[in-house]
Amino acid sequence: MADQLSRVFAALADPTRRDLVARLTVADATVNELAEPYEVSVQAISKHLKVLEDAGLVTKGRVAQTRPVHLEAEVFDLMTAWIERYRRRAEQRYRRLDAVLAEIADQTPPRTPPPTEGPRA
Repeated sequence: MADQLSRVFAALADPTRRDLVARLTVADATVNELAEPYEVSVQAISKHLKVLEDAGLVTKGRVAQTRPVHLEAEVFDLMTAWIERYRRRAEQRYRRLDAVLAEIADQTPPRTPPPTEGPRA
């Protein structure tokens, strides 16, 4: 699991690959369709897709003469579970900190302003 999680996060570290994933959330697309908006070669996009495929984020199918790229959304469940675990831990720490700060505030006597001096003659 950690190996796949590492591969997923490493694959998503690249902004082009994140953009490809975002575009694949809308619909499957061919490599040529995915390469259209970029000023790089189809081969460069294929390399990005290979990284995403190795991480388990996408698969390539076969429909007639085309090979559409498909987003494997289940991988996001793995990422979400990992992130959620640490989010819950952080929330628990913040709740404990809030409790300590509230306790300190309850124990601290109110501050009184220093006495002011009268007008000088």
